[in-house]
Amino acid sequence: MSSLFSKARKRLKLAAKYVHVDPDVMEKLKSPQETLHASLMVRMDDGSLRAFNAWRCRYDDTRGPTKGGIRFYPKVNLDEVVALAFWMTFKCAVVNLPFGGAKGGVAVDSKKLSNTELERLSRAYVRALPNFIGPDRDIPAPDAYTNATVMGWMANEYASMVGHSSPAVITGKPIVLGGSLGRDDATGRGGYYVLRHIEKELRLTPKKTRVVVQGYGNAGFPCASLLHADGYRIIGLSDSNSAIYDPDGMDPHAVMEHKTKTGQISGAPTHGNCKEMSNQELLESDSDLLIPAALENQVTTENAERIKARVVLELANGPVTPLADDILNERGIIVVPDILANAGGVTVSYFEWAQNRAGYYWSLEEVHKQMRSFIEPQTKAIWGIKEEKEIDLRTAAYVLALRRIGEAVSARGTRAFFKRS
Repeated sequence: MSSLFSKARKRLKLAAKYVHVDPDVMEKLKSPQETLHASLMVRMDDGSLRAFNAWRCRYDDTRGPTKGGIRFYPKVNLDEVVALAFWMTFKCAVVNLPFGGAKGGVAVDSKKLSNTELERLSRAYVRALPNFIGPDRDIPAPDAYTNATVMGWMANEYASMVGHSSPAVITGKPIVLGGSLGRDDATGRGGYYVLRHIEKELRLTPKKTRVVVQGYGNAGFPCASLLHADGYRIIGLSDSNSAIYDPDGMDPHAVMEHKTKTGQISGAPTHGNCKEMSNQELLESDSDLLIPAALENQVTTENAERIKARVVLELANGPVTPLADDILNERGIIVVPDILANAGGVTVSYFEWAQNRAGYYWSLEEVHKQMRSFIEPQTKAIWGIKEEKEIDLRTAAYVLALRRIGEAVSARGTRAFFKRS
């Protein structure tokens, strides 16, 4: 089986067929710029010392300091971190942010840690990266199983290392510690803005569109809630343990209320015709719009032929594998790619970084207004490339990103320039 990173690179090679870039650009992007592996030694509550494998990858900083989340997840590994950093590089270019891409992770089941152990681990991660991160070099953020509290600990640890407050080193922090309003639902809201902006092109009508959301966390819940408010019918939802499906629909807020109280989505109130099923069964259930909002590699060659939705909105990173992508395209299913659909999170992270540096903070209305001003024009541009070149949306997004990265690389001189000198 090919690695996640090799699968990610295949999409770059495909996009390169549709845009002219200097060979230097492809040479620069074929491997990560810098990676770090560390063994984090953490004193546990029982007095024992335990080691945790940790990674950070800065993939490319041609367009600016690198940006990317940190995930605490048992199965995280170097291949996954590098692939995610690669995607972040293109995601930032798609939304035209002055950032390159990065990612980090720790192989840990954070649910099994006490809060004090989690704090020690978070601070140990920052101590392992003394010269790797920084507000002008590499700016982490939350990802799977990390949150604002973890980011607050990390920012505080960095401040103690450099001897002064430096809130711009980390984004996704608590509001009172320099976080930005609107960051909590930014990923889901960004996907919502993308979808509504090309709704007519996708031939989606709110009251006639049945929606399934796989993954009911910080991305899936906000998107489902916003779509529900606009008249979309939410018929399927899932968390990491189970899934519920009701063709008559359900209220996302009532489901989240139940999940908050009970710790699970199972048994949540619907319109009364509810079936419980597995996550895999939910992906293949009858719907018009499928929103994978959990982890990567959810739609594969094993199930792509059974996907019934007409449109797939990727709120997760890499939920559709390249070979599954080909199958969906052949079947006429439109995939709105992750590097566009879930770019709301990094966009508001950029706003937080800018606010931290300026010492001036925006209202929630301003954050939402600015997010739309970043996301909607890029969505329109990508749809235009798709139509012009007669390619799928994912390839069109990579074409736009590669064009921008290529221009930045060329601005510093390529082989053609130096050959003339």
